[in-house]
Amino acid sequence: MTNRDTVGDAHSFKPSDHSHPIERQRLAAYLSSVGLTTDPDAPIEQFATGLANINYRLVVNGSPAVLRRPPEGDLPPGAHDMAREHRILSRLNDALPLAPRSFHLCEDETIIGAPFQIIEYRPGLVIKGDDRSRLDSHPERCAQLGMTLVETLVAIHRVDTAAIGLDALGRPDGFIARAIKGWRGRAERLEPAPATRACAVEIGAWLEQQSFATRAPVLLHCDFKLDNVILDPETFAPRAVIDWDMGTRGDPLFDLATLLSYWTEPDDPECMHRLKQMPTTAPGFPRRAEIVESYAKLTGADVSDFHAHRVLAMFKLAIVFLQLHALRGMGPERGPLYATFDALAHDLLEYTHDVAHRPE
Repeated sequence: MTNRDTVGDAHSFKPSDHSHPIERQRLAAYLSSVGLTTDPDAPIEQFATGLANINYRLVVNGSPAVLRRPPEGDLPPGAHDMAREHRILSRLNDALPLAPRSFHLCEDETIIGAPFQIIEYRPGLVIKGDDRSRLDSHPERCAQLGMTLVETLVAIHRVDTAAIGLDALGRPDGFIARAIKGWRGRAERLEPAPATRACAVEIGAWLEQQSFATRAPVLLHCDFKLDNVILDPETFAPRAVIDWDMGTRGDPLFDLATLLSYWTEPDDPECMHRLKQMPTTAPGFPRRAEIVESYAKLTGADVSDFHAHRVLAMFKLAIVFLQLHALRGMGPERGPLYATFDALAHDLLEYTHDVAHRPE
């Protein structure tokens, strides 16, 4: 683990009165029972970033660590999977130093109310959402970050999963067909408004008619974007890639398309700007087409079917916002931001429908 006083730590944390509560004494007793000692004088601080999983910084065995748990509520099948993430992060660091190591998995929900992991802490900077405060007037920094994202994704896809015991991760055969079916199913279970449902049905039918190339499966992150990369605050070099709870093996273009589903360009429709997922409208960031071209050059991959992958990734993203709305956007304790996600999801689906039928 990293010394807590490491220079260049720019993580932000929520005030204690806005943090999700955690029972310190019960947690400390449990961790002690598995050989992990907590510092009773060090605060347990909840990270300010993230829309779903809940993460805290605490001190374990004298060094900072991260406690990571899923959100509360009725979670979609397979989402926020701490056991899957632990399986990946307990091994991946051996092949990908940017992956922090997971040291312990607790599946006993009575300890803090949910399963959780204890993960290596990496200090640094997380550029949250579309925050351009460190990027405006620095086009060279934006260009660097664009290439960093491509190169890091390529490094993930080059991991030899057999060498680290992850060759049985996921079910790569039929991966794309299952993804289409799975995201269609999630949309139906959420029971969206009729117009939203009709658009989702049309996109799902379009996807099922597409031809996807067959590629050798690779390790996939499945939610790779800028705020899942911890950066050096001075050089903007990557220090860590986080949030592996959806990691699996499958078609590498699905990961690339997922990254680009978050990638807003200045002339995109309004709903893409409302995403606020990455600051890629800042001058200097490459266009989506340039990122695809760079990925193809670095890997030699055939990207002729990327358009269909992009539509699938955009479809997935819209359904994720429907899920977040259902999880936290309704009811007496709904969050104001999450309450807007229903309309955002509908507009994203309409844009996805346009992209499917009128390729950019």
